[in-house]
Amino acid sequence: MTTTAKPTLQDFLDYLEGLRAQGQVMYDERSQSWMVLGQPEVNEVLHNARVFGSDLSELVPSQDDFALFQKGNFVQMDDPRHKQLRGMVSRAFTPRFVADMEPAIDRLTHELLDAAGTEFDLVDALAYPLPVIVIANLLGIPLSDQAVFRRWASSLLDRDIPRDKPIAQIREELTAQVVPVMREMNEYFLEFIKDRRRNPGDDLTSQLTLVEEDGKKLDDTEIIGFVGLLLLAGHITTTATLGNSILTFHENQDAIAEVRRDLSLLPAAIEEVLRLRTPFPRVARMTHEETVLGGVTIPAKQMVLPMLTAANRDERVYPNPNAFDLHRDPNHHASFGRGIHVCLGAPLARLEARVALKIMFERYADIQVVEDGVEERNPFAMVAVTKLPLAVRPV
Repeated sequence: MTTTAKPTLQDFLDYLEGLRAQGQVMYDERSQSWMVLGQPEVNEVLHNARVFGSDLSELVPSQDDFALFQKGNFVQMDDPRHKQLRGMVSRAFTPRFVADMEPAIDRLTHELLDAAGTEFDLVDALAYPLPVIVIANLLGIPLSDQAVFRRWASSLLDRDIPRDKPIAQIREELTAQVVPVMREMNEYFLEFIKDRRRNPGDDLTSQLTLVEEDGKKLDDTEIIGFVGLLLLAGHITTTATLGNSILTFHENQDAIAEVRRDLSLLPAAIEEVLRLRTPFPRVARMTHEETVLGGVTIPAKQMVLPMLTAANRDERVYPNPNAFDLHRDPNHHASFGRGIHVCLGAPLARLEARVALKIMFERYADIQVVEDGVEERNPFAMVAVTKLPLAVRPV
């Protein structure tokens, strides 16, 4: 029997365990790619950028709108260009800079929750606007365009990803759907960057128009990928983590009672949520040469998919991997990646989640999820809620 229902997280986990039964590294005929499921094997792929490259352009047909966005998208670049571009952003995105944002995040969380009342959708009221406002302010982008950013994110992440078609056909279909969104994003960001070059402010985008590397400035088209990546990735991960946290806490009431008694446990709780509900379930790499991974030989020029969700539930590393364990130690999950491509925004996402959840625990004696109103994304694309209605009781 076929069904059109959106797959659940459990469906996705069952699919991954079905693959794992064939080995921690296995070739998937349908997707024509190598699935990497075990955590040690995933770590090896992510750490070895020389063999497992992030530039997939040889495997993916060129398309103008994607190519324009890719010029500054260092996530899908290899060194030395990756190191150069990431280094430019890193100079602005220092640990001190992130830490200094805490008072603003605290204030904004209170403002958003003040306006929310006692029955509200967490995504609409807090999980979406909080990180968007923070990252838009950082970049100097008008907050009045919040609805546009949300539409872009939904268009890019709520795709139905069929499992019964070859990857070339899937990619062709997804590309056709995504191209109009990419074009709109590129045009928006290009106009905004040109305006910032003419009228620089004290925001990160203005800094990017001025930064020099070896006497060479970034051109406007190179900044598109930077700004687009920071805006989309910079809010999507926090939105997902906040929603995933409240949903996971709802399912694990005993553990959360313990966190309420001792809020110093909150960072550990967030890490366990990130492990159990990994926002981005996979990343993609290409082999530069023939290599052996987990005892399996992978030829050169092959698509390799480190499945972060599976790595985070590898029972060789995590005892009782499907359980929420507040005291799991160590908890070196792969949710923010590893190696040279480790998520640049991870410290900000963690800070936003910690501040917002702490405030929620302090404001509300009880937080109930209205279960029949919960809506989730397709977990094959991203593990996150799109609707999370709550009924809260103030302290």
